[in-house]
Amino acid sequence: MDSILVTGGGELSGQIPIAGAKNACLTLMPATLLSDEPLTLTNAPRLSDIKTMTELLQSLGAEVTSLQDGKVLAMSSHTISNHTADYDIVRKMRASILVLGPMLARDGHAVVSLPGGCAIGARPVDLHLKALEALGAELELKDGYVHAKAPGGLKGGIVDFPLVSVGATENVLMAATLAKGTTVINNAAREPEIVDLADCLRKMGAQIDGDGTSTITVQGVDRLHGATHPVVTDRIELGTYMLAPAICGGEVELLGGRLDLVAAFCEKLDAAGISVEETDKGLKVARRNGRITAVDVVTEPFPGFPTDLQAQMMALLCTANGTSVLEEKIFENRFMHAPELIRMGAQIEVHGGTATVTGVDQLKGAPVMATDLRASVSLILAGLAAEGETVVSRVYHLDRGYEHVVGKLSAVGAKIERIKGQ
Repeated sequence: MDSILVTGGGELSGQIPIAGAKNACLTLMPATLLSDEPLTLTNAPRLSDIKTMTELLQSLGAEVTSLQDGKVLAMSSHTISNHTADYDIVRKMRASILVLGPMLARDGHAVVSLPGGCAIGARPVDLHLKALEALGAELELKDGYVHAKAPGGLKGGIVDFPLVSVGATENVLMAATLAKGTTVINNAAREPEIVDLADCLRKMGAQIDGDGTSTITVQGVDRLHGATHPVVTDRIELGTYMLAPAICGGEVELLGGRLDLVAAFCEKLDAAGISVEETDKGLKVARRNGRITAVDVVTEPFPGFPTDLQAQMMALLCTANGTSVLEEKIFENRFMHAPELIRMGAQIEVHGGTATVTGVDQLKGAPVMATDLRASVSLILAGLAAEGETVVSRVYHLDRGYEHVVGKLSAVGAKIERIKGQ
């Protein structure tokens, strides 16, 4: 199994290009199932999760071709030849559940395995299922699979989410595009990935209003056509690499970065003493002076502080001046990186959904283990600031969400290399 060796010390300088968003691309890809015409995605990230979704779509009969070194995905679902999303593929990634709505909307039936994914707490699919039931779907859970049918087609309805759910909003949004009549989605997720999906669906002929707000209205149409759509910038990769010069010192420009994607995150960076400036190419990040200041963080749905940047922010705060409190309100069990940071000399106390971080003068390199996708990159960031060598094992998590992380960090002066497993 591969590992990553990080040698701490030294400031960073240069440019890092930010890829298209993993979470947006994984949502856009199943949209091909809504139409018998081609859907082409540009600015696609080159990640293992994208390969998994490609495999899943191909198993359903879609044609998926990777072009321009993986940055372009040319897809076509002329017919859906198989309506069963098998466990062997679905178990690898939670986003697999997003094929349910499109298949149900287009052909009136689907069988989808309950998904797997990162071990960061329960992320049940009941919100997806209840939303589809509001559009007239008949659902049965049997032997680990969701058996769904809508013999007369889906019908517009009122979807009231008790909790904000990005995935469930995406699933029912796609399904509603082909439902008969009007669908209103209340307490909808407002993430940029939702807006990106709605933009793509509109290019395909969907009638959608209100995306980016908590109420989305969809007027169903008879069919959707083909389109070409660029995947939005990955705000989580953006935020992650913004933290690299904040932790190590120096100045780095993030190519393609946009302030509107990371506004709440930037507020916390500003409070910590980190400068973020817009440039004609993206965002430039640097420490203002000396040691950073402790700040408190509460994760919230967009436009709040993203849960997917909590682990990375904790790595930064490990060497801050003062004590920070991080409260995780999105996922339980998402502080599994804390014990690994403690191995590096961090002072962290975890009580339920709250972590208290007291800054130390210096982290020490150590062998650590990645427990999930964002935890893996938080340990790399910590290693950049630590004295000596840090070896991060189980980095297969990293490959699910970050393309060429070693190359991107090396290009700005980080001492980092990937060590191939035996």
